[in-house]
Amino acid sequence: MIDDLKGDEAWRMFRILSEFTEGFDKLANIDYGVSIFGSARMQADNHHYKAAREIAFKLAKQDFTIITGGGPGIMEAANRGAHDAGKANVGLNIDLPFEQIPNPYQTLEMEFKYFFVRKVMFVKYSMGYICMPGGFGTLDELFESLTLMQTHRVYKMPVILFGKEHWQGLIEWIKEKVVKLNLVETVDMEFIQVTDDVDLVVDILNQHRKWKQKQIEHQTNEPNS
Repeated sequence: MIDDLKGDEAWRMFRILSEFTEGFDKLANIDYGVSIFGSARMQADNHHYKAAREIAFKLAKQDFTIITGGGPGIMEAANRGAHDAGKANVGLNIDLPFEQIPNPYQTLEMEFKYFFVRKVMFVKYSMGYICMPGGFGTLDELFESLTLMQTHRVYKMPVILFGKEHWQGLIEWIKEKVVKLNLVETVDMEFIQVTDDVDLVVDILNQHRKWKQKQIEHQTNEPNS
């Protein structure tokens, strides 16, 4: 029995490696990806669904690649917005027993079994995160990104929380209960921006892309040491 379990673990490692390999291969050409997170339970008549669709449409029109979790709700809205703009977009689907039904608007669809592999794809190929209202999954993705930036595992990028009414209580709690106890630095809060303005979201990401392009140009022009 123990030997059988060891065999299962070995095959699991191959499955994990294959998911990483497929992800790196299929997403390699994405330069300016933006990940949009949010609840799978939002219906098309919800104003946050409509906002996510509009944000994705405007970003896609300016040649950002929209990346979502590939499911319904906010994910569908974002893929749909990019689809409305006639642009390619990505859905990083996850195999779940409920909720995660792939939406029909993603043009590049991938299927993952392991959350941690999927998270690597979000981080590696995104230059900005937009978090619409959502549940534990959205919060997980939000704090994952903040932790990676705080610990300098990834470059600083915008983390935009869309929906002031939804997010403001969390931000106030962090400031009152976490920052004041010096559990995080005040500067770490600069990663986060909260807004209800669709055009401001687009402007923030455009400005960040310009900054990133300048950084790339600077590195390219540096003399070899």
